[in-house]
Amino acid sequence: RRFRILNVVDDVTRECLAAIPDTSISGRRVARELTALIARRGCPAMIVSDNGTEFTSTAILAWAQDHGVDWHYIAPGKPTQNGFVESFNGRMRDELLNESLFFSLDHARQKVAAWALDYNTRRPHSSIGYLTPEAFAASLTATGRSAAQYESCAARPVAHPTLRGVTNPRTLVAAG
Repeated sequence: RRFRILNVVDDVTRECLAAIPDTSISGRRVARELTALIARRGCPAMIVSDNGTEFTSTAILAWAQDHGVDWHYIAPGKPTQNGFVESFNGRMRDELLNESLFFSLDHARQKVAAWALDYNTRRPHSSIGYLTPEAFAASLTATGRSAAQYESCAARPVAHPTLRGVTNPRTLVAAG
């Protein structure tokens, strides 16, 4: 059977915060996963995604409003506006999905989780000073610096968002 993967990446630290394989991923499922992420990591100021049905659903619109998160959609047919997550998805496709034979959905979940752990803990990135995403995130926490001091690669919205009750001014990027 075919399956999809919901990838959520922190645009500042380059961490893969979630890589969730399933046969179907609805807007409600995305909302549940984002709520769980917020409980662990804090609330981002903005989420950037493409215009997939799971991201444009009423469940996501309601979730974003309830959590005070601004949602920015890239222009249709312009994946370069979300360049880092497109690069991440391509890397996952080339290194894992095209190279593996999955025997079940549980097997796919195990392999994807192992790949994401390796990505976060063992791979240095030039854009964050050749640190691993995990080490870079730890250095921000250890120094007390906010991720907001660093520029992300996500396109900025035309209108400046209001930051209602934001506790973590990071930008997350999501792709389904």
